[in-house]
Amino acid sequence: MKRLVLLTLALVGGLALASCGNRSALKPAATAWLPAAPYGATATPSPGDLLNPPVQTRPARSDDLIQSSDQRRSDAYDLPPR
Repeated sequence: MKRLVLLTLALVGGLALASCGNRSALKPAATAWLPAAPYGATATPSPGDLLNPPVQTRPARSDDLIQSSDQRRSDAYDLPPR
């Protein structure tokens, strides 16, 4: 019986938390200003420009995947656990 009550409370609490999200577009507050134009820029960036990072700032994958059937190099520090 206690499990049913706890499950019901958890379900109702989860639904209450899930339903309180805001679905409208993000806008700056009426009393807030957007950031100043960066040094050397001719115009202040719009909110859309600030939310979309340029391609250069996105991290690139740096893993060296073995693309062929080459043997791996030996690793002197690849020791079994003690």
